[in-house]
Amino acid sequence: MLEQALFLALTYLVAAVPFGLVVTTLYGGDDDLRTTGSGNIGATNVARVYGWSLAAWVVLLDSAKGLIPVLLARALWPDAGVIWPGTVVLVAFAAHVYPVYLEFRGGKGVATGAGGLLALSPWSVVPAIAVWMALLHLSGRSSVAALGAATSLVGIASWVDPGVLPVVAALCLGILTTHVPNIRRLIRGEENTVVQPVTWGREVGKAAQHLTQGPSGGPAPERWREVDEALRQQPEA
Repeated sequence: MLEQALFLALTYLVAAVPFGLVVTTLYGGDDDLRTTGSGNIGATNVARVYGWSLAAWVVLLDSAKGLIPVLLARALWPDAGVIWPGTVVLVAFAAHVYPVYLEFRGGKGVATGAGGLLALSPWSVVPAIAVWMALLHLSGRSSVAALGAATSLVGIASWVDPGVLPVVAALCLGILTTHVPNIRRLIRGEENTVVQPVTWGREVGKAAQHLTQGPSGGPAPERWREVDEALRQQPEA
């Protein structure tokens, strides 16, 4: 029992490390995440302020904060059942959201929670990650992707791995709680995008006009724009 309590304490101290702030301080510019963009230290704000080249590393590191402690907990206490590693997941999530190093003001906990659940119930989490990627691609909003994936995860877990459902439900409730400000902005139509969402269809017009659009209706590649300029310079027949 004492060993498990010490393990939870160590999990909290490690998972509370604000990798978003660490990575951007070492490899970013002078902008402090806590006073720039949304003011959040998570990967979404890193992407908003510094781009996905740094945000991708933050996602991986934040996921590892949940993944590695759960793997260790299951290896050290193989007969402990689901509740013990589930508790480790929730502690890692809470550490990211309420880090002692930043006066208990942390991130949303999505990547850390997903990493922990990936070690606990991979067959439940992998489809939810696919849902997250699809919603991010379609909406361009990280909050929509996170909320949709969390909601779908409850249904997936109840079907694929019912034993982890209490842990999944508790974690998803935590994610919904950390996203309350985002939900309010979504209702008001003020939530910003972090990637360019898919545009269905292109403008109907002349062939030369289509060269100014990409396949999904966005800006065309540079080569297409060069061809368009060449067409514009040709004399009329």
